[in-house]
Amino acid sequence: MILQDKFGRPITDLRISVTDRCNFRCVYCRSANPENCRPESEILSWDELVRLARVFFALGIRKIRITGGEPLVRPGVEEFIARLRALGFDDLSMTTNGHLLAERCDSLLRAGLRRVNVSLDSLDPVAFERITRTRSCASVIAGIDAVQQSGLAPAKVNAVLVRGINDGEVEAFAAFARDRGVIMRFIEFMPLDADRHWSRDLMVSAAEVHRRIAAQWKLVPIPHAPSETARKYRFADGAPGEIGLIAPVTQPFCGYCSRIRLTADGKLRTCLFSKDDRDLRGLLRGGVSDDDLAFYIRSVVHEKEEGHRINAPDFVPPSRTMVFIGG
Repeated sequence: MILQDKFGRPITDLRISVTDRCNFRCVYCRSANPENCRPESEILSWDELVRLARVFFALGIRKIRITGGEPLVRPGVEEFIARLRALGFDDLSMTTNGHLLAERCDSLLRAGLRRVNVSLDSLDPVAFERITRTRSCASVIAGIDAVQQSGLAPAKVNAVLVRGINDGEVEAFAAFARDRGVIMRFIEFMPLDADRHWSRDLMVSAAEVHRRIAAQWKLVPIPHAPSETARKYRFADGAPGEIGLIAPVTQPFCGYCSRIRLTADGKLRTCLFSKDDRDLRGLLRGGVSDDDLAFYIRSVVHEKEEGHRINAPDFVPPSRTMVFIGG
């Protein structure tokens, strides 16, 4: 029997954060202070992650996305992917900031990775530095180009738009999709930033992005599964590339959510905005059986939230910020 919550939603997708460390300090994700990572002893070992993945596979999970922090800063990611493949997972993807991607693309593909999402929040090096607090714009674009020349193509390129910082680049990003043949995805800014500066005034809605791109190039909707987060479009003139709009704030898709998350320190989260973590690390290190783990996971998933409540008057942001949850 597959995992299912009390609202009847089948849960088939798992996002595994393998580290809370990152070589970027993106303003919508984490503080500029680099000394805010958990001790390595609190992070799940590769063997612990593999054991949990085996239990999740038996419960019907079939899609895994590896996240961080930045997953490529933790040694052993390729070996972990290969072990997931050996368990039977075929749909394996990764979200990365792209800084190390050009040099790791081939090894990731050989290990069994099938898709990759690359964060790119500006095409302008100055704005890129302001957002990420790094000077890695050229490295990220080189990583995207490496993906496009590999079996991982097409790359999904994610941009979080923040008013006053990179909202002027909507059309440039769309042109980038057409020029490179990538899937350009625009994600609404969510209240998950470490500095707690989020406000609706800073968010650029998916509707605005669609309106601005469609004013320059006609867009044609692409059918999508109800549980997919992005509303997808192709260019009517036949140009390569694709546009994806992810609107968790203005057009929530919670009713079809099929995802749960495992944090790097072994907490199970049933929603990105969960108020509570459910501890799997303690169970793992306490010597429980796989059957006991499965029973506990099933009970937690059954109580998955109906929705994230961002638009509710009493909404409270989660205590963990994005880098400690895992994208």
